[in-house]
Amino acid sequence: MGKTIAEKILSEKSGTDARAGQIVVANVDYVMVNDVTGPIAFREYEKLNTENLHKDKLVLIPDHYVPNKDIASAEQAKEMREFASKHKIDNYFEVGRGGVCHQVMIEEGFAAPGRLIVGADSHTCTYGGINAFSTGIGSTEACAAFTTGRLWFRVPETIKVELTGEFKGYAGGKDLILKIITDIGVDGANYKAFEFHGPGIANITVSDRLTISNMAIEAGGKAGIFPCDKLTEEYIKDTAKGEWKAVEADPDATYASVLKYDLSEIVPMVAYPHLPENGRPVKDADVKIDQAYLGSCTNGRIEDMRIGAEIVKGRKVAEGVRFLVVPASQKVVRQMIDEGLMQIFLDADAFVSGPTCGACLGGYMGILASDEKAVSSTNRNFIGRMGDKNSEVYLAGPAVVAASAIAGRIVTPDELEDMS
Repeated sequence: MGKTIAEKILSEKSGTDARAGQIVVANVDYVMVNDVTGPIAFREYEKLNTENLHKDKLVLIPDHYVPNKDIASAEQAKEMREFASKHKIDNYFEVGRGGVCHQVMIEEGFAAPGRLIVGADSHTCTYGGINAFSTGIGSTEACAAFTTGRLWFRVPETIKVELTGEFKGYAGGKDLILKIITDIGVDGANYKAFEFHGPGIANITVSDRLTISNMAIEAGGKAGIFPCDKLTEEYIKDTAKGEWKAVEADPDATYASVLKYDLSEIVPMVAYPHLPENGRPVKDADVKIDQAYLGSCTNGRIEDMRIGAEIVKGRKVAEGVRFLVVPASQKVVRQMIDEGLMQIFLDADAFVSGPTCGACLGGYMGILASDEKAVSSTNRNFIGRMGDKNSEVYLAGPAVVAASAIAGRIVTPDELEDMS
Protein backbone atom coordinates (compact mmCIF):
# COMPACT_ATOMS: atom_id res chain seq x y z
CA MET A 1 0.00 0.00 0.00
CA GLY A 2 1.37 3.39 -1.03
CA LYS A 3 2.16 6.35 1.20
CA THR A 4 1.34 10.04 1.35
CA ILE A 5 4.10 12.65 1.53
CA ALA A 6 3.54 13.00 5.29
CA GLU A 7 3.85 9.24 5.78
CA LYS A 8 7.00 9.10 3.67
CA ILE A 9 8.79 11.90 5.49
CA LEU A 10 7.87 10.56 8.92
CA SER A 11 8.92 7.06 7.83
CA GLU A 12 12.30 8.37 6.69
CA LYS A 13 12.91 10.41 9.82
CA SER A 14 11.75 7.72 12.25
CA GLY A 15 13.26 4.71 10.49
CA THR A 16 9.90 2.95 10.64
CA ASP A 17 7.04 2.07 8.31
CA ALA A 18 4.99 5.06 9.40
CA ARG A 19 1.27 4.95 8.64
CA ALA A 20 -1.58 7.30 9.48
CA GLY A 21 -2.67 6.93 13.10
CA GLN A 22 0.61 5.47 14.36
CA ILE A 23 2.87 7.11 16.92
CA VAL A 24 6.49 7.48 15.84
CA VAL A 25 9.61 9.04 17.30
CA ALA A 26 11.43 10.90 14.57
CA ASN A 27 14.65 12.87 14.12
CA VAL A 28 13.90 16.50 13.43
CA ASP A 29 16.01 18.61 11.12
CA TYR A 30 15.37 21.97 12.78
CA VAL A 31 13.61 23.37 15.84
CA MET A 32 12.55 27.04 15.67
CA VAL A 33 11.54 29.26 18.59
CA ASN A 34 10.73 32.97 18.75
CA ASP A 35 10.96 35.63 21.44
CA VAL A 36 7.61 34.63 22.98
CA THR A 37 7.94 30.85 22.93
CA GLY A 38 11.72 30.55 23.30
CA PRO A 39 12.19 31.72 26.91
CA ILE A 40 9.79 29.06 28.22
CA ALA A 41 11.78 26.38 26.38
CA PHE A 42 15.09 27.77 27.66
CA ARG A 43 13.91 27.66 31.28
CA GLU A 44 12.81 24.05 30.89
CA TYR A 45 16.18 23.20 29.38
CA GLU A 46 18.06 24.71 32.33
CA LYS A 47 15.93 22.61 34.71
CA LEU A 48 17.20 19.47 33.00
CA ASN A 49 20.74 20.28 34.10
CA THR A 50 22.21 18.70 31.00
CA GLU A 51 24.82 19.69 28.46
CA ASN A 52 23.03 17.80 25.71
CA LEU A 53 22.00 20.46 23.21
CA HIS A 54 21.59 20.03 19.46
CA LYS A 55 22.83 23.52 18.65
CA ASP A 56 22.97 22.89 14.91
CA LYS A 57 19.23 22.13 14.89
CA LEU A 58 18.13 25.10 16.97
CA VAL A 59 17.05 28.36 15.28
CA LEU A 60 16.26 31.46 17.38
CA ILE A 61 14.31 34.28 15.75
CA PRO A 62 12.93 37.22 17.75
CA ASP A 63 9.96 38.61 15.83
CA HIS A 64 6.74 38.98 17.83
CA TYR A 65 7.58 41.99 19.99
CA VAL A 66 10.43 43.56 18.06
CA PRO A 67 11.58 46.18 18.46
CA ASN A 68 10.65 45.59 22.10
CA LYS A 69 7.52 47.44 23.10
CA ASP A 70 7.97 47.43 26.87
CA ILE A 71 10.11 46.13 29.72
CA ALA A 72 8.47 42.69 29.72
CA SER A 73 9.17 42.10 26.02
CA ALA A 74 12.68 43.49 26.43
CA GLU A 75 13.32 40.92 29.16
CA GLN A 76 12.07 38.13 26.88
CA ALA A 77 14.39 39.26 24.10
CA LYS A 78 17.28 39.55 26.54
CA GLU A 79 16.66 35.99 27.74
CA MET A 80 16.85 34.71 24.17
CA ARG A 81 19.97 36.76 23.42
CA GLU A 82 21.72 35.50 26.54
CA PHE A 83 20.79 31.87 25.84
CA ALA A 84 22.22 32.18 22.33
CA SER A 85 25.42 33.70 23.68
CA LYS A 86 25.84 31.25 26.57
CA HIS A 87 25.40 28.19 24.37
CA LYS A 88 27.08 29.66 21.30
CA ILE A 89 24.04 29.24 19.04
CA ASP A 90 25.02 30.22 15.51
CA ASN A 91 21.45 30.33 14.19
CA TYR A 92 20.36 33.41 16.15
CA PHE A 93 18.88 36.25 14.11
CA GLU A 94 19.09 39.51 15.99
CA VAL A 95 16.75 42.39 15.24
CA GLY A 96 18.05 44.10 12.12
CA ARG A 97 19.26 40.97 10.35
CA GLY A 98 16.21 38.75 10.50
CA GLY A 99 12.48 39.27 10.39
CA VAL A 100 9.29 37.27 10.81
CA CYS A 101 10.37 33.76 11.82
CA HIS A 102 8.77 31.78 9.00
CA GLN A 103 10.12 34.06 6.31
CA VAL A 104 13.61 33.85 7.81
CA MET A 105 13.44 30.06 8.02
CA ILE A 106 12.86 29.98 4.26
CA GLU A 107 15.28 32.75 3.25
CA GLU A 108 18.10 31.30 5.32
CA GLY A 109 17.61 27.84 3.85
CA PHE A 110 16.53 25.90 6.92
CA ALA A 111 13.30 24.89 5.18
CA ALA A 112 13.76 22.57 2.21
CA PRO A 113 12.05 19.58 0.55
CA GLY A 114 11.82 16.37 2.54
CA ARG A 115 12.77 17.93 5.85
CA LEU A 116 11.00 17.51 9.18
CA ILE A 117 10.83 20.86 10.94
CA VAL A 118 9.07 21.83 14.12
CA GLY A 119 8.55 25.30 15.51
CA ALA A 120 7.06 26.76 18.64
CA ASP A 121 4.63 28.76 16.55
CA SER A 122 1.43 27.44 15.01
CA HIS A 123 2.20 28.74 11.51
CA THR A 124 5.32 26.62 11.17
CA CYS A 125 3.23 24.63 8.68
CA THR A 126 4.26 27.33 6.14
CA TYR A 127 7.27 25.31 4.93
CA GLY A 128 5.01 22.67 3.44
CA GLY A 129 4.84 25.08 0.52
CA ILE A 130 8.31 23.86 -0.42
CA ASN A 131 7.69 20.15 0.23
CA ALA A 132 8.70 19.91 3.90
CA PHE A 133 6.70 18.35 6.72
CA SER A 134 6.60 21.22 9.17
CA THR A 135 4.29 21.74 12.09
CA GLY A 136 3.76 23.82 15.20
CA ILE A 137 4.55 22.55 18.70
CA GLY A 138 4.58 23.88 22.26
CA SER A 139 7.56 25.39 24.06
CA THR A 140 8.19 22.34 26.27
CA GLU A 141 8.10 20.11 23.19
CA ALA A 142 10.62 22.45 21.57
CA CYS A 143 12.88 21.97 24.58
CA ALA A 144 12.61 18.20 24.20
CA ALA A 145 13.37 18.45 20.49
CA PHE A 146 16.51 20.57 20.76
CA THR A 147 17.72 18.58 23.77
CA THR A 148 17.30 15.12 22.21
CA GLY A 149 17.11 15.97 18.51
CA ARG A 150 13.93 13.91 18.33
CA LEU A 151 10.21 14.21 18.99
CA TRP A 152 7.16 11.98 18.92
CA PHE A 153 4.46 12.43 16.29
CA ARG A 154 1.11 10.87 15.55
CA VAL A 155 1.20 10.32 11.82
CA PRO A 156 -1.67 12.36 10.38
CA GLU A 157 -4.27 11.25 7.91
CA THR A 158 -4.14 13.28 4.71
CA ILE A 159 -6.69 15.25 2.73
CA LYS A 160 -5.92 15.26 -0.98
CA VAL A 161 -6.57 18.56 -2.74
CA GLU A 162 -6.72 18.24 -6.53
CA LEU A 163 -6.13 21.48 -8.43
CA THR A 164 -6.77 22.27 -12.09
CA GLY A 165 -6.78 25.46 -14.15
CA GLU A 166 -5.08 28.74 -13.28
CA PHE A 167 -5.98 31.87 -11.35
CA LYS A 168 -7.64 34.74 -13.18
CA GLY A 169 -7.04 38.41 -12.51
CA TYR A 170 -5.98 39.21 -8.97
CA ALA A 171 -7.16 35.94 -7.41
CA GLY A 172 -4.36 33.98 -5.76
CA GLY A 173 -3.24 31.62 -3.06
CA LYS A 174 -4.90 33.51 -0.19
CA ASP A 175 -8.23 33.31 -1.96
CA LEU A 176 -7.86 29.56 -2.53
CA ILE A 177 -7.07 28.76 1.08
CA LEU A 178 -9.88 31.01 2.33
CA LYS A 179 -12.23 29.16 -0.01
CA ILE A 180 -11.02 25.78 1.29
CA ILE A 181 -11.41 26.82 4.93
CA THR A 182 -14.86 28.25 4.19
CA ASP A 183 -15.88 24.96 2.58
CA ILE A 184 -14.65 22.60 5.30
CA GLY A 185 -14.66 24.83 8.39
CA VAL A 186 -12.00 25.71 10.94
CA ASP A 187 -12.08 22.14 12.30
CA GLY A 188 -12.46 20.40 8.94
CA ALA A 189 -8.87 19.16 8.86
CA ASN A 190 -8.24 18.55 12.57
CA TYR A 191 -4.91 16.73 12.94
CA LYS A 192 -4.78 16.01 9.22
CA ALA A 193 -2.31 17.04 6.56
CA PHE A 194 -3.33 18.72 3.32
CA GLU A 195 -1.54 17.37 0.26
CA PHE A 196 -1.86 19.30 -3.01
CA HIS A 197 -2.00 17.60 -6.40
CA GLY A 198 -2.92 18.18 -10.02
CA PRO A 199 -1.89 20.24 -13.04
CA GLY A 200 -3.06 23.44 -11.37
CA ILE A 201 -0.03 23.39 -9.07
CA ALA A 202 2.24 24.42 -11.93
CA ASN A 203 0.23 27.65 -12.13
CA ILE A 204 0.69 28.55 -8.47
CA THR A 205 3.77 30.55 -7.50
CA VAL A 206 5.87 29.28 -4.62
CA SER A 207 5.00 32.45 -2.70
CA ASP A 208 1.31 31.59 -3.04
CA ARG A 209 2.01 27.99 -2.04
CA LEU A 210 3.63 29.24 1.17
CA THR A 211 0.53 31.34 1.84
CA ILE A 212 -1.71 28.31 1.37
CA SER A 213 0.41 26.07 3.59
CA ASN A 214 0.67 28.81 6.21
CA MET A 215 -3.08 28.73 6.76
CA ALA A 216 -3.48 24.95 6.91
CA ILE A 217 -3.63 25.34 10.69
CA GLU A 218 -6.67 27.60 10.33
CA ALA A 219 -8.64 24.52 9.29
CA GLY A 220 -7.09 22.53 12.13
CA GLY A 221 -4.48 21.01 9.82
CA LYS A 222 -1.22 19.56 11.04
CA ALA A 223 0.55 20.41 7.78
CA GLY A 224 -0.09 21.60 4.24
CA ILE A 225 2.29 20.00 1.76
CA PHE A 226 3.01 20.72 -1.90
CA PRO A 227 5.13 18.53 -4.17
CA CYS A 228 8.60 19.66 -5.20
CA ASP A 229 8.73 20.79 -8.83
CA LYS A 230 10.86 23.06 -11.01
CA LEU A 231 9.34 26.16 -9.43
CA THR A 232 10.32 24.87 -5.99
CA GLU A 233 13.85 24.05 -7.10
CA GLU A 234 14.30 27.49 -8.64
CA TYR A 235 12.94 29.18 -5.51
CA ILE A 236 15.39 27.49 -3.12
CA LYS A 237 18.41 26.98 -5.37
CA ASP A 238 20.45 29.78 -3.81
CA THR A 239 19.27 29.42 -0.22
CA ALA A 240 18.67 25.81 0.88
CA LYS A 241 21.29 24.66 3.36
CA GLY A 242 22.90 21.26 2.85
CA GLU A 243 21.39 18.32 1.04
CA TRP A 244 17.68 17.88 0.58
CA LYS A 245 15.47 15.29 -1.06
CA ALA A 246 12.15 15.85 -2.82
CA VAL A 247 9.31 13.61 -1.68
CA GLU A 248 6.37 12.50 -3.82
CA ALA A 249 3.23 10.66 -2.79
CA ASP A 250 2.69 7.17 -4.16
CA PRO A 251 -0.07 6.79 -6.76
CA ASP A 252 -1.87 4.31 -4.50
CA ALA A 253 -1.60 6.34 -1.29
CA THR A 254 -4.66 6.34 0.96
CA TYR A 255 -6.46 9.62 1.68
CA ALA A 256 -9.06 10.56 4.26
CA SER A 257 -10.95 12.60 1.67
CA VAL A 258 -10.50 14.42 -1.64
CA LEU A 259 -11.24 18.06 -2.45
CA LYS A 260 -11.28 19.41 -6.00
CA TYR A 261 -10.86 23.01 -7.17
CA ASP A 262 -10.58 24.68 -10.54
CA LEU A 263 -8.35 27.70 -9.95
CA SER A 264 -10.06 29.62 -12.74
CA GLU A 265 -13.22 29.61 -10.63
CA ILE A 266 -11.55 31.06 -7.54
CA VAL A 267 -12.50 34.71 -6.97
CA PRO A 268 -11.07 37.29 -4.54
CA MET A 269 -12.31 36.28 -1.10
CA VAL A 270 -12.75 38.00 2.24
CA ALA A 271 -13.26 36.21 5.57
CA TYR A 272 -15.67 38.07 7.84
CA PRO A 273 -15.22 38.22 11.63
CA HIS A 274 -14.57 36.30 13.71
CA LEU A 275 -13.35 33.13 11.99
CA PRO A 276 -11.37 32.37 8.82
CA GLU A 277 -14.22 30.08 7.73
CA ASN A 278 -16.56 33.05 7.24
CA GLY A 279 -15.48 33.57 3.65
CA ARG A 280 -17.46 35.18 0.88
CA PRO A 281 -16.61 36.81 -2.46
CA VAL A 282 -15.26 40.34 -2.08
CA LYS A 283 -17.78 41.54 -4.67
CA ASP A 284 -20.52 40.79 -2.14
CA ALA A 285 -18.84 42.79 0.63
CA ASP A 286 -19.99 46.21 1.74
CA VAL A 287 -17.64 47.16 4.56
CA LYS A 288 -16.11 50.54 5.31
CA ILE A 289 -12.67 50.21 6.88
CA ASP A 290 -10.49 52.18 9.26
CA GLN A 291 -7.27 50.28 8.61
CA ALA A 292 -5.63 48.09 5.96
CA TYR A 293 -2.69 45.84 6.80
CA LEU A 294 -0.34 44.32 4.24
CA GLY A 295 2.25 41.97 5.71
CA SER A 296 2.75 39.03 8.12
CA CYS A 297 4.11 35.50 7.64
CA THR A 298 1.11 34.89 5.38
CA ASN A 299 1.49 37.72 2.87
CA GLY A 300 4.59 39.76 3.66
CA ARG A 301 6.88 38.45 0.92
CA ILE A 302 8.29 40.55 -1.91
CA GLU A 303 5.68 39.13 -4.29
CA ASP A 304 2.92 40.49 -2.04
CA MET A 305 4.62 43.87 -1.82
CA ARG A 306 4.85 44.05 -5.61
CA ILE A 307 1.13 43.35 -5.95
CA GLY A 308 0.28 46.02 -3.39
CA ALA A 309 2.57 48.61 -4.95
CA GLU A 310 1.17 47.96 -8.41
CA ILE A 311 -2.32 48.78 -7.17
CA VAL A 312 -1.54 51.88 -5.08
CA LYS A 313 0.97 53.44 -7.48
CA GLY A 314 -0.10 56.99 -8.32
CA ARG A 315 -2.95 56.87 -5.81
CA LYS A 316 -3.50 58.00 -2.23
CA VAL A 317 -4.78 56.13 0.79
CA ALA A 318 -8.39 57.08 1.50
CA GLU A 319 -8.96 59.82 4.04
CA GLY A 320 -9.61 58.38 7.49
CA VAL A 321 -7.81 55.11 6.68
CA ARG A 322 -4.42 53.94 7.94
CA PHE A 323 -2.49 51.69 5.56
CA LEU A 324 0.20 49.65 7.31
CA VAL A 325 2.79 47.94 5.12
CA VAL A 326 5.02 45.51 7.00
CA PRO A 327 7.59 43.50 4.99
CA ALA A 328 8.31 40.05 6.42
CA SER A 329 12.09 40.38 6.60
CA GLN A 330 15.06 42.69 6.25
CA LYS A 331 15.73 41.06 2.89
CA VAL A 332 12.26 42.01 1.67
CA VAL A 333 12.82 45.58 2.90
CA ARG A 334 16.01 45.80 0.84
CA GLN A 335 14.27 44.40 -2.21
CA MET A 336 11.48 46.94 -1.82
CA ILE A 337 14.01 49.76 -1.74
CA ASP A 338 15.93 48.40 -4.72
CA GLU A 339 12.74 47.99 -6.78
CA GLY A 340 11.31 51.38 -5.84
CA LEU A 341 8.35 49.86 -4.02
CA MET A 342 9.13 51.67 -0.80
CA GLN A 343 8.79 55.02 -2.55
CA ILE A 344 5.49 54.01 -4.12
CA PHE A 345 3.98 53.15 -0.74
CA LEU A 346 5.33 56.29 0.89
CA ASP A 347 3.98 58.44 -1.94
CA ALA A 348 0.58 56.83 -1.36
CA ASP A 349 0.72 57.91 2.32
CA ALA A 350 1.16 54.37 3.64
CA PHE A 351 3.02 53.71 6.90
CA VAL A 352 5.91 51.35 6.14
CA SER A 353 7.50 49.44 9.01
CA GLY A 354 10.45 47.14 9.46
CA PRO A 355 9.69 43.41 9.86
CA THR A 356 7.68 42.47 12.95
CA CYS A 357 4.66 40.41 13.99
CA GLY A 358 3.48 43.26 16.23
CA ALA A 359 0.30 44.31 14.48
CA CYS A 360 -0.71 40.83 13.27
CA LEU A 361 -1.16 39.38 16.75
CA GLY A 362 -2.39 42.61 18.31
CA GLY A 363 0.80 42.82 20.33
CA TYR A 364 1.60 46.43 19.58
CA MET A 365 1.41 48.96 16.72
CA GLY A 366 -1.67 49.09 14.54
CA ILE A 367 -3.97 48.24 17.43
CA LEU A 368 -7.66 48.70 16.64
CA ALA A 369 -9.97 50.75 18.85
CA SER A 370 -13.52 49.74 19.72
CA ASP A 371 -15.79 49.40 16.69
CA GLU A 372 -12.94 49.89 14.21
CA LYS A 373 -12.66 47.62 11.19
CA ALA A 374 -9.53 46.41 9.42
CA VAL A 375 -8.91 44.43 6.26
CA SER A 376 -5.78 42.39 6.73
CA SER A 377 -3.55 40.02 4.78
CA THR A 378 -2.87 38.09 8.00
CA ASN A 379 -4.21 34.66 8.92
CA ARG A 380 -6.53 35.10 11.91
CA ASN A 381 -9.51 37.30 12.66
CA PHE A 382 -10.55 36.03 16.09
CA ILE A 383 -12.29 38.33 18.58
CA GLY A 384 -9.79 40.93 19.75
CA ARG A 385 -7.06 39.55 17.49
CA MET A 386 -5.74 42.98 16.47
CA GLY A 387 -7.11 45.12 19.26
CA ASP A 388 -10.31 45.88 21.13
CA LYS A 389 -12.74 42.96 21.49
CA ASN A 390 -15.33 45.07 19.72
CA SER A 391 -13.12 45.68 16.69
CA GLU A 392 -13.38 43.58 13.53
CA VAL A 393 -10.77 42.00 11.27
CA TYR A 394 -11.53 40.93 7.69
CA LEU A 395 -9.01 38.60 6.03
CA ALA A 396 -8.10 39.02 2.38
CA GLY A 397 -5.24 38.76 -0.10
CA PRO A 398 -2.69 41.50 -0.81
CA ALA A 399 -4.50 42.82 -3.88
CA VAL A 400 -7.77 43.34 -2.00
CA VAL A 401 -5.99 44.88 0.99
CA ALA A 402 -4.19 47.42 -1.22
CA ALA A 403 -7.30 48.26 -3.25
CA SER A 404 -9.34 48.65 -0.07
CA ALA A 405 -6.78 51.03 1.44
CA ILE A 406 -7.33 53.33 -1.52
CA ALA A 407 -11.11 52.92 -1.69
CA GLY A 408 -11.75 53.20 2.04
CA ARG A 409 -13.89 50.07 1.93
CA ILE A 410 -13.33 46.42 1.03
CA VAL A 411 -13.15 46.12 -2.76
CA THR A 412 -11.39 44.17 -5.48
CA PRO A 413 -8.81 45.92 -7.70
CA ASP A 414 -11.34 45.76 -10.54
CA GLU A 415 -13.95 47.55 -8.43
CA LEU A 416 -11.33 50.17 -7.56
CA GLU A 417 -10.73 50.79 -11.25
CA ASP A 418 -14.46 51.23 -11.81
CA MET A 419 -14.50 53.84 -9.05
CA SER A 420 -11.69 55.87 -10.67
